[in-house]
Amino acid sequence: MRRRIGLLIFVAVGASWAFGSAPASSVEVQTGSGTVAGVERGDGAVISFKGIPYAAPPVGTLRWRAPEAAKAWSGVRKSDQFGSSCMQGPNTEFGPWTKEFLYVTPPSEDCLFLNIWSPKAASSAKLPVLVYIYGGGFTSGSGDVPVYDGEALAKSGMVIVTINYRVGPFGFLALPALTAESEHHSSGDYGLLDQIAALRWVKENIRAFGGDPARVAIAGQSAGAMSVADLVASPLTKGLFSAAIADSGIGGRGVPVKTLAEAEKAGEAFAASKKADSLAALRAMRAEDLLAAQGAGLRFAPVVDGWVLPDDPLTLTTERGRDNDVPVITGFQANDFLLGSRAGSTADYEKDAHQTYGTMADEFLKLYPAVTDDAVKAAVAESGRDRMRARAYWWASHRTQTHRSAVYLYYFDRAIPWPAHPEWGAFHTGEIPYAFGNLKVLDRPWEPVDFQVSKMMMAYWKNMAERGDPNGDGEPRWAKVSPGTATVMRLGADSGPMPAADAVKLDFWKRYFASAQSKTAPVF
Repeated sequence: MRRRIGLLIFVAVGASWAFGSAPASSVEVQTGSGTVAGVERGDGAVISFKGIPYAAPPVGTLRWRAPEAAKAWSGVRKSDQFGSSCMQGPNTEFGPWTKEFLYVTPPSEDCLFLNIWSPKAASSAKLPVLVYIYGGGFTSGSGDVPVYDGEALAKSGMVIVTINYRVGPFGFLALPALTAESEHHSSGDYGLLDQIAALRWVKENIRAFGGDPARVAIAGQSAGAMSVADLVASPLTKGLFSAAIADSGIGGRGVPVKTLAEAEKAGEAFAASKKADSLAALRAMRAEDLLAAQGAGLRFAPVVDGWVLPDDPLTLTTERGRDNDVPVITGFQANDFLLGSRAGSTADYEKDAHQTYGTMADEFLKLYPAVTDDAVKAAVAESGRDRMRARAYWWASHRTQTHRSAVYLYYFDRAIPWPAHPEWGAFHTGEIPYAFGNLKVLDRPWEPVDFQVSKMMMAYWKNMAERGDPNGDGEPRWAKVSPGTATVMRLGADSGPMPAADAVKLDFWKRYFASAQSKTAPVF
């Protein structure tokens, strides 16, 4: 998370913990590239390993290429500091996204690092693993964001991994020249290829950190959730993970992923704006000079390139046999809709409705009327929440009819207590401190119920990584999606099943999502 969201939308080395010449407070682990020394955290129940390179620096001639293997090192590499965040603009607090949601380590192109938190365990422990992918509209984010700290989740008996991946033009620029030099006739998905390279590293190395390479859940929020959808869809990820968690969320994206031709055209316009007449000229430019504002929509984002993504991921994830058939959790926050809300008057509201719903706008306005300016906010909230829940159910019900693995839907409505800013409510990304057990990272007047919600979220995530099912002892029962039963799991102070929308409104949303108009509608 940071200043510009646009659309903010996470060779098995059979080594045990080794205690050689390292200080008593550190632990050495052998990876495929060399030995790393982690550091005991807090009471010593967790060891953290920060800044481990999982791929070679994507600089010079490696800019806009698939990541290559990290260079091996000799001796012991200290892993007590985060590696550089990937190249992006400066941090600026805005809206509800305070410093706890922003990156810490200065950005650089040399940024392909990952971080691990693990309980003290031998390589035979075979603990479930969770790999977290950050959001940030594909233009920002980092594995070092404070609310992503993995210590609390690791204490529950998991191995937690956060990764860095290229964003903005460094991660998602497509050009005819880049396509031509690719053996796969592909360009534009370098950020996804980074994520895949990190997952391969985890598959090959995580056993040495106490993890089970056969029980790896991927999780992400916002653009990280879109990444999870893309990884579930991609044929390149077969066998790299066993479950997926997408917060804000699979099924909510209305904007189609660009085709390679569309992305190449946008890339050529970007190159022209930088006055670069060749790929060599672009590669020779300073990284700082290549940074570009996101602008409207997803200017730099994953591409249907024919290799990483052979088709739109929402299509792939609902068609039999074309993706990874793994269990999925996905859902939304109660106030996710605020990202796309612009209406402040009845005139604005009606204008937005006609732009979004086209020939179905009059029906929408009857279902969600706002006869006065004061009523607009409530109408936007109600319609936005129904839309998100119904869209997620629409996707999930299609998937469950074509896949064996279950889908679990949620609607998170616990607002972070914030007397100074009650207007944000359960805002976009607000569930992440709960899921990571990091409430105390933020200075807020927490109530006992907040810690109860956090404990519940952590248990659901651990269970999902452990067995592909969020259910376990002591938490409210979470039913998997069943076609014909349009319910989602409400997560918050009052947790339990709730309808996606009432019957008449759900019928409207089903027809809308099946229409051509929905294919170009806003994400939120």
